[in-house]
Order: sequence, then C-alpha cells, then structure tokens
Amino acid sequence: MKKPSIIPYGHQTIRNDDIAEVVKVLKSNYLTQGPKVKEFEQNLADYCGRKYAVVFSSGTAALEAAYYAAGIGAGDEIITTPLTFAATSNMILARGAKPVFVDIDSSTGNLDPKEFEKKINKKTKSLVVVDYAGMPADLNLFKEICNKNNLVFIEDSSHALGASFEGKKVGAIADMTIFSFHPVKSITTGEGGAVITGKKDYYERLVLFRSHGIIKDKKKFFSKSPAEWYHEMQDIGFNFRLSDICAALGVSQMRKLDKFIAKRKLIAKRYKKELSGLKNFILPKDISGRESSWHLFVLRIIPLKKHLRNFVFTKLQNKGIGVQVHYLPVYLHPYYQMLGYKKNLCPKAEFFAESEISIPIFPTLSFRNQSLIIKTLKEIDKML
Repeated sequence: MKKPSIIPYGHQTIRNDDIAEVVKVLKSNYLTQGPKVKEFEQNLADYCGRKYAVVFSSGTAALEAAYYAAGIGAGDEIITTPLTFAATSNMILARGAKPVFVDIDSSTGNLDPKEFEKKINKKTKSLVVVDYAGMPADLNLFKEICNKNNLVFIEDSSHALGASFEGKKVGAIADMTIFSFHPVKSITTGEGGAVITGKKDYYERLVLFRSHGIIKDKKKFFSKSPAEWYHEMQDIGFNFRLSDICAALGVSQMRKLDKFIAKRKLIAKRYKKELSGLKNFILPKDISGRESSWHLFVLRIIPLKKHLRNFVFTKLQNKGIGVQVHYLPVYLHPYYQMLGYKKNLCPKAEFFAESEISIPIFPTLSFRNQSLIIKTLKEIDKML
C-alpha cells in the first residue's frame, strides 16, 4: 500500500511577488551586497524598534557574530539552555568559550531564571536565552539579572520573529537578538540570519566580523595611507554576508510577516480548542503579556506515558503527518559527551525532550490537513 504524501511540520510560503523581487535583483547590477541588504536591515530594525540590524548568511553565522561582538573568548563561561538546536552552543565553543547548561521551566521549555542565577560566577560573561517554539522567555527578568551581574544579554530568537513581550516586539529588549530565516521560520531568505541591537559598538563589530574583519572607512584606519584602493583587516572575520538576492526575498517576506504570524495563531487556536479534551497529551500554555510566533506547536505525552512517544510519532507519520522532536538536549550529543558533559545534567530538559513531539504548523497548512491532524491525534489518544 502506497504511503500518503507527508504534511511537513513546517514550510515556507513563497508567492509570485516574492519571486518577482528576486528576479529584479538577478537583472540588476548587484548580486552580493547591494541596496536590498540595506533595505532588509532597515526593515528588520524598524519592525523590532531598534536602531541597528545586521544580516548574515545564516542564523548560525549571526550567532557567532553576536558572540564575537560581545567579546566572548577563551576562558569565558556562557550560560544557556540545552533545549535548543546545537548551533546556539556550538558557536560558543567556536569562540573558545565554555557553554554552561542550566535547566528549563517545564511549562514553557524556556530557560529557568532561578537556575540561571544559581550558575553565575566570576567566569560568566554572557547569558544566551532561547525563545523556545516562538514563546518569548521572561525577558525583563533575564535583563535585570544580567544588568545586576554585568553580563551581556543575548537572545537566540531564531524561533520568534514576530513574537512580542509585554507590548514590545522580540528584538527590542536584549543587548543583541538573533533571528534565523531558514525556510521553516517566520519568514525566509532561503538561508540567512540577523542580529538586532541598539548599541553602536556592537553594530560596528558585527559588520566587521561579517566581512573578513576588513574595514574601508578611512577615519578608522590604523595607517594614514591616502590611497583610494586602501583597506585594512583589523581582526579575524569571515565571509558571512547575505546576498542581495536573498535580501530581496527577505524584503518581500517582511511585508507579509504579520499576516504569517496571524495565520499561525489561528491554527494554534484551533488546535488548542479541538485538542483540549485529549487525556494523554499536554498542550502548550498561554502566558500573560507574551505573544508567541508559533514557530512550533509542541505536544507532550503525559509523564507516565512518555515511553509511548515513538508509538505516537510512527502512527502520525503513517497517516502522512510530518512530526519532529525539538530537541535532543545539546549536551547529550556524542560530541558534547566527549567534552565531558554528563547525562542528568538538566533533568527537566531531558524529561521534556523525552516526551515532546512537534506537529505541523505553518501559514499555508490547509483547514483539511488541520482536521486530519486533529482527528488522528484523537484516535491515537484513545489507543494510549
């Protein structure tokens, strides 16, 4: 028997107007860094209510650039969550620093502020929170703790472009906020990322790092060479530039961002209403003052049933419903185990991950497919 086609757990929304914007750039004189990059950056900064935005070739590149701008290096300890994609802590390692994983709040999947505060010591340089599944972390409290301890507050908001915290868009609060434009995210540029900040010194370091550590501003040269061709490499950097081709897609997508988020919210609302009677699943909770971008819709099989997650996963896939697990706690990956991180380091995160399953949510998910997902989950619930 032929298996049905799979409904993906996430998917980009590309329309003719997006394609037309990209074609315009392909016919222009600029393919790499040109006017569309600047326009995209300005759109992002304006949307988030911050002065600066710097776009990068990926969210991972944006993470490393933010860590560079923060001055993170050898001997530093960076506190973060294990319930994230590996890039969040991988780029800490890339800077020669040590990720210090602390446990989560099981009700949200976000890092627990109390656990964070316990781990601060003289080596701690920064906090990196993750807005898990699109729900903002307790940003004001984290900012307060960071300010009190003279720490750089970095927000990995790869899941949460379009989310808000107490009336402010995500990106308006932390010292630096990272976004990702991978196809399953709020908007896409194919691959891409950005760092949002209100601080000029961070902005200048981000731009420097993005392009080989080279500057062309004569006012900032170490040398007094008057030659027009002259430029200087003043630090180690990389080619982490986003092209005008990708930025054109980003500009077009930004016009539709709020509509995309509104559609995600409608799907989440329907799921929560129609799945509220499930006996064997925990649904995501609302938090006063916070608006999720609904990057993921996270279900958890109740604690006594967590061993049945693979059963649920397989049943959904056999019905053509694409599901995923977000995430294996980072320190349980073999590479981190070889670095000396041990199991049971963050028990709540491990327990959360063992029972988690993400079901499809994206703007073009049809009503009919939503109905299939709801019907199938209700059938599975009766089997458990």
